[in-house]
Amino acid sequence: MFGLGWPEVGIIAIVAVLIFGPKKIPELGNALGKTLRGFKEEMDAESADFEDADYVEDTEQT
Repeated sequence: MFGLGWPEVGIIAIVAVLIFGPKKIPELGNALGKTLRGFKEEMDAESADFEDADYVEDTEQT
């Protein structure tokens, strides 16, 4: 995970709680999860588009 061990992740979590407060952390996690999910869905869609384009090129060459 980006070369981070559990001690580093723990320190980052503690700093995040100190900066944002314990009530804001779930909201931030939810927003981050939605953002990452949307990014992954777009990457999957783009990957499928490239695969479709490769298939069309292959069928045109034969």
